[in-house]
Amino acid sequence: MSITAEQKKHFRTLGHKLNPLVTVAAKGLTENLQLEVDRALEDHELIKVKFMIADRELKKQLIQELCNVVEAQIIQEVGHIALIYRPALEPNPKLSNILRAAGPQ
Repeated sequence: MSITAEQKKHFRTLGHKLNPLVTVAAKGLTENLQLEVDRALEDHELIKVKFMIADRELKKQLIQELCNVVEAQIIQEVGHIALIYRPALEPNPKLSNILRAAGPQ
Protein backbone atom coordinates (compact mmCIF):
# COMPACT_ATOMS: atom_id res chain seq x y z
CA MET A 1 0.00 0.00 0.00
CA SER A 2 1.59 3.21 -1.13
CA ILE A 3 0.08 6.66 -0.93
CA THR A 4 1.28 9.79 -2.67
CA ALA A 5 2.49 12.97 -0.99
CA GLU A 6 -0.66 14.70 -2.20
CA GLN A 7 -2.86 12.04 -0.56
CA LYS A 8 -0.87 12.33 2.68
CA LYS A 9 -1.41 16.08 2.68
CA HIS A 10 -5.15 15.58 2.11
CA PHE A 11 -5.32 12.98 4.92
CA ARG A 12 -3.49 15.32 7.32
CA THR A 13 -6.04 18.02 6.50
CA LEU A 14 -8.91 15.60 7.19
CA GLY A 15 -7.24 14.33 10.35
CA HIS A 16 -6.94 17.80 11.83
CA LYS A 17 -10.59 17.84 12.92
CA LEU A 18 -10.71 14.20 14.12
CA ASN A 19 -10.62 13.17 17.76
CA PRO A 20 -8.61 10.14 18.93
CA LEU A 21 -10.74 6.97 18.88
CA VAL A 22 -8.33 4.76 20.80
CA THR A 23 -5.87 5.46 23.62
CA VAL A 24 -2.76 3.36 24.24
CA ALA A 25 -1.64 3.61 27.87
CA ALA A 26 0.52 1.69 30.34
CA LYS A 27 -0.70 -1.77 29.29
CA GLY A 28 0.66 -1.21 25.78
CA LEU A 29 -0.65 -3.00 22.72
CA THR A 30 -3.03 -5.59 24.13
CA GLU A 31 -4.96 -7.94 21.89
CA ASN A 32 -8.22 -6.10 22.64
CA LEU A 33 -6.66 -2.76 21.76
CA GLN A 34 -5.39 -4.16 18.46
CA LEU A 35 -8.86 -5.52 17.67
CA GLU A 36 -10.43 -2.14 18.47
CA VAL A 37 -7.97 -0.30 16.21
CA ASP A 38 -8.60 -2.86 13.47
CA ARG A 39 -12.38 -2.35 13.78
CA ALA A 40 -12.01 1.45 13.81
CA LEU A 41 -9.86 1.36 10.68
CA GLU A 42 -12.36 -0.88 8.90
CA ASP A 43 -15.17 1.57 9.77
CA HIS A 44 -13.40 4.92 9.42
CA GLU A 45 -10.24 4.25 7.34
CA LEU A 46 -8.46 7.30 8.80
CA ILE A 47 -8.19 7.48 12.60
CA LYS A 48 -6.24 9.13 15.38
CA VAL A 49 -4.69 7.06 18.16
CA LYS A 50 -3.49 8.69 21.38
CA PHE A 51 -0.36 7.26 23.04
CA MET A 52 -0.03 8.06 26.75
CA ILE A 53 3.63 7.00 26.83
CA ALA A 54 6.28 9.40 28.15
CA ASP A 55 9.32 7.78 26.50
CA ARG A 56 9.60 9.06 22.90
CA GLU A 57 11.50 6.08 21.56
CA LEU A 58 9.08 3.61 23.11
CA LYS A 59 6.15 5.62 21.73
CA LYS A 60 7.62 5.58 18.20
CA GLN A 61 8.24 1.84 18.52
CA LEU A 62 4.65 1.20 19.68
CA ILE A 63 3.21 3.30 16.83
CA GLN A 64 5.25 1.34 14.29
CA GLU A 65 4.35 -1.98 15.89
CA LEU A 66 0.63 -1.13 15.94
CA CYS A 67 0.71 -0.12 12.27
CA ASN A 68 2.49 -3.35 11.35
CA VAL A 69 -0.05 -5.48 13.25
CA VAL A 70 -3.15 -3.80 11.77
CA GLU A 71 -1.49 -3.32 8.35
CA ALA A 72 -1.96 0.46 8.41
CA GLN A 73 0.22 3.34 7.31
CA ILE A 74 1.37 6.21 9.52
CA ILE A 75 0.26 9.51 8.05
CA GLN A 76 1.45 11.82 10.81
CA GLU A 77 2.82 11.81 14.36
CA VAL A 78 2.37 14.93 16.46
CA GLY A 79 3.05 14.83 20.18
CA HIS A 80 1.12 11.93 21.66
CA ILE A 81 -1.18 11.53 18.64
CA ALA A 82 -0.67 9.30 15.60
CA LEU A 83 -2.83 9.61 12.49
CA ILE A 84 -3.05 6.27 10.72
CA TYR A 85 -4.73 5.09 7.52
CA ARG A 86 -5.81 1.81 6.04
CA PRO A 87 -8.27 1.54 3.15
CA ALA A 88 -11.38 -0.46 4.04
CA LEU A 89 -12.32 -3.51 2.01
CA GLU A 90 -15.87 -2.19 1.65
CA PRO A 91 -15.95 1.46 2.81
CA ASN A 92 -19.19 2.63 4.39
CA PRO A 93 -20.01 6.15 3.10
CA LYS A 94 -21.67 7.00 6.42
CA LEU A 95 -18.65 6.00 8.56
CA SER A 96 -15.56 6.50 6.41
CA ASN A 97 -13.80 9.77 7.24
CA ILE A 98 -12.43 9.83 3.69
CA LEU A 99 -15.77 9.35 1.91
CA ARG A 100 -17.67 11.68 4.24
CA ALA A 101 -15.18 14.46 3.48
CA ALA A 102 -15.70 13.93 -0.26
CA GLY A 103 -19.44 14.64 0.17
CA PRO A 104 -22.42 12.99 -1.50
CA GLN A 105 -21.65 11.03 -4.63
